[in-house]
Order: sequence, then C-alpha cells, then structure tokens
Amino acid sequence: DTLWDLAIAEVEKRENPEDDDVKPGEVWEKSILFMGNKNGGKTTIILRCLEREESPKPTLALEYTFGRRARRHNTPKDVAHFWELGGGTSLAELIRIPITSHNIRSFAVVLVLDLSKPNELWNTMESLLQVTRNHVNRILTKLEKTNPEVAAEIKQRMWNELQRDHPDYALVDPFPIPLVIIGSKYDIFNEFDSEMRKIISKTLRFVSHYYGASLVFTSKSEALLLKARALINHLAFGYDKSKSVSVDPSKPLFIPAGLDSMSQIGPPPASDSDLGKITANTPLELWKKVFEKTFPPKSFCDLQDTKDPAQDSQYAEYEVDVMRAQKNQELEQYKRNASKSWKEMDFDSN
Repeated sequence: DTLWDLAIAEVEKRENPEDDDVKPGEVWEKSILFMGNKNGGKTTIILRCLEREESPKPTLALEYTFGRRARRHNTPKDVAHFWELGGGTSLAELIRIPITSHNIRSFAVVLVLDLSKPNELWNTMESLLQVTRNHVNRILTKLEKTNPEVAAEIKQRMWNELQRDHPDYALVDPFPIPLVIIGSKYDIFNEFDSEMRKIISKTLRFVSHYYGASLVFTSKSEALLLKARALINHLAFGYDKSKSVSVDPSKPLFIPAGLDSMSQIGPPPASDSDLGKITANTPLELWKKVFEKTFPPKSFCDLQDTKDPAQDSQYAEYEVDVMRAQKNQELEQYKRNASKSWKEMDFDSN
C-alpha cells in the first residue's frame, strides 16, 4: 500500500468505529427483516436501497434477496441479506425462519407502517413487534446457557443508542435488536387534517424513542427514499449514521435512534381531564389508548381481504372451477401431511 492508501484506511477506520471488529479482508455480513402493513411499500424501499430498477411485485409469504457493497477500494464486498415478510400480520410466525441464534448478533428489523391507514397502524406495529421480540427473547434465553458472552453482548447493545446520562434512560424499553420504523406513503398522509398528522407523528415519535428505534417518514419521493436508505445502509453495511434530525410535524420526520427525548415529544395528545380518566399500567399502554381513541382499530373482520372473486357466481367457469377444486383438495392434503413435520422443525438446530 502507498502512504495515501494507508492514510485513507486510517481515516475510514476513525470515521467507522463499528468496523473495528472486522478484520482486513473479512466480509461484513448483516441481515435485515422488513415487515409491516400489507401493500405498505416494503418492496419498493428494498429495491431502492439495492439500487434496482425493477417494478415491485406482491410479496408471497417470506421472500429473500441480498445486496453487496465494497467498504473500501480493493476489498471483498460485504453482504447484506434482505428478508421481506408479506401478508401484514397474518404470517408473523414466519419471522422465526430468518432470525436464528446463528445470526442474531448481526440482525436488524425494519418495520414499515402505512401512514395512510392510521386505524391499522397500532395493531400492525404491536402484533409484529411482539412476535419478533418474543422470538428474539427465546433465542437469548438459549444463548445464556450455551454462549453467555454473546447473550450479554446483545443485551448491552440494546442500550448503545442511549447514553447513561440521557434523562429517559429509566423510562424506555429498548428493542432487543436494532430497529428502524418507517412511515410510508407520506404523500397521502400529508393531505390529512393537521391535527390528525400531529397525533400520528407524536405517537410514532414516542413509540420509536421508547423502543430505541430510528424513525423516518418516506414516500415515492426520491429525496425521502434517500433518507430511509441512509438508515438502512447504516444497518446493512455499516455506513456512517446520519446525525441530522427533523421533528417538525408539518414536515417528514427523520429521527435517528437516541436523538429524541420525552421532554421534546411531550405528553400524549389528550386533555388533562381525559388523561386522568385513562387507566394504564405502562406509558406505552397510555399512548395506545389515547391514539386509539382518535383512530379506533379496525375489527378482525374489517382487516380481512375483500371477497374472493373466485367464489363469485358471476365469474363462474366450469373447467376452471373444477380444476381449482381439485387443486384445493390437493393443497389441503399436502397441508395435513406436512403439518406434523413442520411443527417438529427446529430452525435453530443447525
């Protein structure tokens, strides 16, 4: 190496301290799970992060792709594994497939919430984060017995985004692995009444800060997608973490983890008299009740897909219907045969 090569490498090392545990010539390998509202824009965000000029297609169950980047000149390319969970909350149990004890140290989650559907927002967020947290906690419990050093390291990382002298240190409950919350479809959200936007923005700020997560609002706008991409590239490839902050509710939010505070967020958006009537055991529960008072969650029936056209008599076609019935029977038989072996599978065993 020339003197300039050594100087460049030293500067990059100082600017990217997270690379210190990656030896020269070693490949950095990270994994990210994207989950959230059905049709919320997850695929579009992934394609933009990977700089792929493709039209997004509906995600079927759990899909995988990857991206590669070189950290510096003449070095092996680092690899980022991108998993995408489809179906909204209906397939949440599939998260146990990509998140295992073997990759838990290098795993992160991106939760994409559709800002244009506030009545589904809290349920989607709560359901997916709870299932993920439960699964990660089960892995950590196993690691405490088999590899206590790694388990301790992961638990300590939960608090890395929040300094011990932060005034909210005792008030938050960090997510066990790195988390980014993306509010998608900001262009539609921006047409909402200003008070509605304020409630949604304030609530997501609290949730993100409570979980030690980064928060960004985005849309198909290139400028907003670049901001989301910056946060994801930080998780995937160790790129510099942005330190810019935007908390103005009249503009798209952009708040990297650890740069917000309860005092700046303020109390839940409700009158003192209303807050006094609400019974809650935790701050998160209090915010949930206040939020759902303005945006009542949809019932289970409302969240179901619309009527299947295949069952509509006006679209009847004998040959097609006979073949469909046969395939449905074959599918049911396959599910019955596979259910036992599926339940016995241990995705952490290898």
